[in-house]
Amino acid sequence: MKKTTLEYRMMIEHNRLKIPDVKLLSGSVVGKYPIILDGGRTIIFISDKSKEAETRQNYQLRKDNRLNFFVKKPKV
Repeated sequence: MKKTTLEYRMMIEHNRLKIPDVKLLSGSVVGKYPIILDGGRTIIFISDKSKEAETRQNYQLRKDNRLNFFVKKPKV
């Protein structure tokens, strides 16, 4: 018996063969380096260990900007 098109598209085996390996590894931490920030409350995984200092600096700048946004400014 021949499979209908909809049933064939819904088969996991069929879809897995068309998905590139790079997309199957998204969300995976294999081959990535952890950076621990905020005393262990935040962990960021990066693929290039040489960019650790840059990542820490960008995180601190974003954190400072976000906190300044919510602080009430005095009326002048």
